[in-house]
Amino acid sequence: MQWWCSAQAVAWEWTWRPYVGVWLFVAVLVSAYVLLRRRHAAGEGARTAAFAAAVAALWLALDWPVGALAGYLASAHMFLFLLVGLVAPPLLLYAVPASAWRAWSPGRAARFLTHPLVALVVFNGIVFLTHWPLVVDGLMGSQAGSFVIDMAWLAAGVVFWWPLVAPVPARPWFGYLLKIGYLIAATITTAAPFLYLTFSALPVYATYELAPPIEGITRRADQQAAGLLMKLGGAVVLWVGIAVLFWRWYREETVSGD
Repeated sequence: MQWWCSAQAVAWEWTWRPYVGVWLFVAVLVSAYVLLRRRHAAGEGARTAAFAAAVAALWLALDWPVGALAGYLASAHMFLFLLVGLVAPPLLLYAVPASAWRAWSPGRAARFLTHPLVALVVFNGIVFLTHWPLVVDGLMGSQAGSFVIDMAWLAAGVVFWWPLVAPVPARPWFGYLLKIGYLIAATITTAAPFLYLTFSALPVYATYELAPPIEGITRRADQQAAGLLMKLGGAVVLWVGIAVLFWRWYREETVSGD
């Protein structure tokens, strides 16, 4: 029995398989949130809904079949990245009760790591590194290696979205215009994996080149789909974030104008 999804040398089968490590991860996450809400009780239904959506995204990405397919298809692996690295983190940050944020005093390291410029560099560095062929081929073949990649994406996503979603530490200078520029910059800086996956004439990852084939999907098409998912799927998430910021900005300006 596998505890975490990883690349496999056996032929793909549409047969459900349990991944106990994923279930334990989800259970720990839910338990931690329940304890947090008990300590910081609040009737904020939207935050609970955001947490439920984040858990659903993580479970969908990491468990069967998406997590298992990520060991066979680069496109499935990229879909997993979008859910773990871009979709779930802002929902998790928003789910934290306001009283919990007020009770926390960040240290120097946390303030430095969540500075917008540092967060952008850290996120892009981890994304680039974890999509580098030597890293992917070196880690995807083992459950521990796949776990490291998945957790690196989740951590990078939390760092990236922190300056936009978390109210702590307070940065009055980082207003809506700069936040929108931050997200626009991210749509540009994450282009490297998209370029070499979409336009490379040769297979980029040995993991997927040598994986048992799945009927109806060629290696070339799978790799191009991964690149397009990186670009278009990532752009959709980031531009949804931009739209939310514009809407909040508009509402605040309207209220202050009244």
